[in-house]
Amino acid sequence: MATFTLPSLFILLSLLSVAHSGSIGINYGRIANNLPSPAQVVQLLKTQGVNRVKLYDTDSNVLTALSGSNISVTVALPNEQLSDAAEKQSFTDSWVQSNILTYYPKTQIESIAVGNEVFVDPKNTTKFLVPAMKNMYASLVKYGVAESIKVSSPVALSALGNSYPSSAGSFKPDLVEPVIKPMLSFLKQTGSYLMVNIYPFFAYAANTDTISLDYALFKDNKGVTDPNNGLVYKSLFEAQIDAVYAAMKAVGFGDVAMAVSETGWPSKGDENEAGAGADNAAAYNGNLVRRVLSGSGTPLKPNEPLDVFLFALFNENQKPGPTSERNYGLFYPNEQKVYDIALTKEGLENGPTMNNGSKSTVVTAPQPAAAPVSSGGDVEASKVGNTWCVANEKASREKLQAALDYACGEGGADCRPIQQGATCYDPDTLEAHASYAFNSYYQKNTRGVGTCDFNGAAYVVTQHPKYGSCKFPTGY
Repeated sequence: MATFTLPSLFILLSLLSVAHSGSIGINYGRIANNLPSPAQVVQLLKTQGVNRVKLYDTDSNVLTALSGSNISVTVALPNEQLSDAAEKQSFTDSWVQSNILTYYPKTQIESIAVGNEVFVDPKNTTKFLVPAMKNMYASLVKYGVAESIKVSSPVALSALGNSYPSSAGSFKPDLVEPVIKPMLSFLKQTGSYLMVNIYPFFAYAANTDTISLDYALFKDNKGVTDPNNGLVYKSLFEAQIDAVYAAMKAVGFGDVAMAVSETGWPSKGDENEAGAGADNAAAYNGNLVRRVLSGSGTPLKPNEPLDVFLFALFNENQKPGPTSERNYGLFYPNEQKVYDIALTKEGLENGPTMNNGSKSTVVTAPQPAAAPVSSGGDVEASKVGNTWCVANEKASREKLQAALDYACGEGGADCRPIQQGATCYDPDTLEAHASYAFNSYYQKNTRGVGTCDFNGAAYVVTQHPKYGSCKFPTGY
């Protein structure tokens, strides 16, 4: 087992600086057979301004795609490996070498989630959790990266025996001595934080007779007053967070920080899943982002802004369970938004007000665009000085495909509109798709010299190319 020391002053200052600004990240789950490539996903995250992502494994393709992206990454050791990680440090040594040091620091790994919701794991892996966390930390120390990479474990809200009122929050008695106290002690000693998965949707769906939908969705409501301390809660999310804070304080660890490792609302559900739907999902996530990025904390801890990972990036078509499980995504697999919400402060300033969910835009499958009247498509008169980049119809298919792959991958072009089902997918021809991608790359690079060539696969035009209703952007 490792010997622990208090974090250095540098780490404490770093944690304090982070704590003064709430942050939004996204869980990138991949239980699906129709998702875009990791390189496309990284580009999507960038275009949305998302700079934190949480994974459920250490997939090589994903970690390689995230290299050099400036996106902070949380990786995970799956529950299936907890017993091995707990049994011997040689296992975690090898795991860290293969899954962390191979990619770090080019891939900005910021934390390791050891297991996921271990207390509800049907295979009863709870006894392995804290020993596995300690061995993982000892391995990070051994390789000199423990100050930069935190170790934690996501806990389901069901770990609480009581959550109402918030001030009476407490952990289930059978968990306190065996695992809660040792885990919180470890987190405190290593300067880490507790990860908690919080879903007001579940509480609302099970208690529609007593919980207001407006209260669950951060909409205007009269609030709920805690009878023990008089604090007024305007959202179920904040009440649940403070119940966890109260539970930690009750076992002597009220000073351990917390991050919400999962939260979300499904855009679709079964008949018995009350509240599931796109409008409610847009209201919950949109208002949550606004709440988090406002910078303030909860009623119990107003000076500790929130760090939250939304669940999830995509709808995942192979997840088992009720319909809701496959419909938590902010995006469809074709990278179109399920509903339109901002994920950054800039987006909030320029986007619609989401407080009542009335202005959320639900994206439906776009109608196919008409085929162009000629190989060059329709033409609109351009404004003086505007230029566009299109595919060279004389280039070979191999050259066009290679250039298209580069533009949509490493080149960073916005290729979402040419994904299947999106606005510029039709006409489904290599030349049309390549033209759109080439022009996106060209405009994103401010029409610089040499940015519309692709080894002879493209050239500049002065008339605005347009395939049916698909208009090519002039600038970004």
